[in-house]
Order: sequence, then C-alpha cells, then structure tokens
Amino acid sequence: SSSSGDEALRDKRARILSRGLPKQKPIEGVKQVVVVASGKGGVGKSTTAVNIALALAVNDSTKEVGLLDADIYGPSIPKMMNLKGNPELTPKNLMRPLKNYGIACMSMGFLIEEAAPVVWRGLMVMSAVEKLLRQVDWGQLDYLVIDMPPGTGDVQLSVSQNIPIAGAVIVSTPQDVALLDAHKGAEMFKKVHVPVLGLVQNMSVFQCPKCKHETHIFGADGVRDLAKTLGLDILGDIPLHVNIRETCDSGQPVVISQPQSDA
Repeated sequence: SSSSGDEALRDKRARILSRGLPKQKPIEGVKQVVVVASGKGGVGKSTTAVNIALALAVNDSTKEVGLLDADIYGPSIPKMMNLKGNPELTPKNLMRPLKNYGIACMSMGFLIEEAAPVVWRGLMVMSAVEKLLRQVDWGQLDYLVIDMPPGTGDVQLSVSQNIPIAGAVIVSTPQDVALLDAHKGAEMFKKVHVPVLGLVQNMSVFQCPKCKHETHIFGADGVRDLAKTLGLDILGDIPLHVNIRETCDSGQPVVISQPQSDA
C-alpha cells in the first residue's frame, strides 16, 4: 500500500540522516546539561542563564554548578559574574574554569581582550565551541548551564548534537517579533531531540517606581500564549526591573545580591 511505502521511505531517510549526525559524548565529570536559549538577541537570555545557575547552587548547597558561555561573538558571562583573567592549564592541557559565587565559569571572554571583536568564519567558531566543550577541566558538576548564542545556527546544532542535554529553557519577551524566533528555537530543539523544559517570559511588565502603575511595554502574555500553542510550561515570569539589569551589569546578579527582593 502507499502508506507502508511512505513509512519505508521515512525510515530510510531517518537512517541516512542519523548516519551524518555526530555520536553524542558526555562532557567528562558533568552529570546534567541545561541549555538556555533564545531565538532573538536582547531578550535577557544571559541574565536568565546566570541567575538560573546561581539559583541551582543556592537552592541546594550540596550541588556543584558550572556555567559555560557558548556565545563566541558576544560573551557576557565574564562581566555578569565579575570575572577577569586567563584560565590556568592543568598538566593534561585542559583549561581550569574561573570561579565566583561558587560557580565554575568558562567563556571566550577569558581568552580575548574585553573590547576585541571576534572576527571569525564559521569553522573557527565551531573549533572554539569544541574547545570550550571538551578542553575544560570542570571537575565534578551536578549541573552545567550553557548560555547559548541567539538564533538556530551552527553553534546551537553543534552543541545539541555533540553532547547529551537534559533540557532546554527558552527565554523570550512577550513581543511578537521575539515570539516568532522563540517558536523557531523550540522547533529546532524538537528536531534534534532535545526536550524543552519550558519557556521564561522576560521583561513582562514594568512597574513605575514612583506611582506603581504597571505597563506592559513589550505586550502582555505573549509567551504564555506561545507556551499553550507548543504544549509547554511557563517556568517563570520576570518583570522589567532596573535592579535585575543593574546587578548583572555590576557583576552581582540579583539572585546573590538581593535574594529576598521581589525581582
């Protein structure tokens, strides 16, 4: 029948495609990998990744947590985690992560000057990502949080296909143009068989510090609507708050510096 023929063709395609995929190999010493992604830049993905990593460590002090900045062109973890300097090398020629607030961190930002642009073609970027994944001595980690670059390109595919990932967290503002890209990000993870743990709605509402009036600058509940469409959970609803921005810019993220605040 035509349906069994279609099924056989689909199976054949799947077998051919799977041959071209790299075999997933765990990162030595790392139990669980969580990636924080966004379709669009500027939605607060790195801020969210930093505070997730810190929250995981604060919620259970027995857990060891690492943070990998996979954004080669625009690394922001060094500034947000208040870290500077070059990683030391172990006798096995592996890079030692820099540590602050108990979190082991690795970033391209530790390997180049702060103001130096990374003017590289794709192959060099992929080589750098491979080094950040495989040539770092993480020790023993319960969780490694990976701050992904925005979009659905080479880096996202390479990370997703090379290492086993426990789940992805997708960050978006409620704005329509951000939601379009967040939807694409969710579909990409589905295609590479990475479970999406849920969505984070960031910059959801701005409250005037004087009169307390609330304004939905980027629209209301757009991410909640997308989550319903995709059948995913909303993991958090984060306001547009000056404290969240200021604390990350000063290298003292809000989870650590103001743990009791509303933000």
